[in-house]
Amino acid sequence: MKKLFFIIPLGLSLTTIACSNNNEQTAKETTIEITSTPQSESINEDVNVEKFAKLVMKENGQVLDVRTPEEWEGGTIKNATKMNFFDADFKTQLDKLDKTKPVYVYCKAGGRSSKAAKQMSKMGFTTVYNLVGGITAWSAAGKETVK
Repeated sequence: MKKLFFIIPLGLSLTTIACSNNNEQTAKETTIEITSTPQSESINEDVNVEKFAKLVMKENGQVLDVRTPEEWEGGTIKNATKMNFFDADFKTQLDKLDKTKPVYVYCKAGGRSSKAAKQMSKMGFTTVYNLVGGITAWSAAGKETVK
């Protein structure tokens, strides 16, 4: 019986300590989440053809084609600026764009443009939209290209 009187308070004490430590840890985690700041204040979003088309039609941004010159011969999206992703001075070329205006970037299938979008975000571009599926998806959806 004496053991029981000793074990019950001991168990309650341990439970109380464990719960209070857990609450302190949760509070610390919550504080970290609230006080943490995002690494980047830019928008870098992958979008489908329909959303890309709507964004491009606003005409308040810059359309960027990061394919090769050979690929450009097949057609581009209207008013696109052409910058070959594989050029040695690609980053320098990107500096010619206005970092404060949205950039609508695409390539053939979405891989290079995704990499370019990430690079632009690192360089301080405020808003970058990447066309998922590239011009291949654009053409498959019946959207217009120009030569």
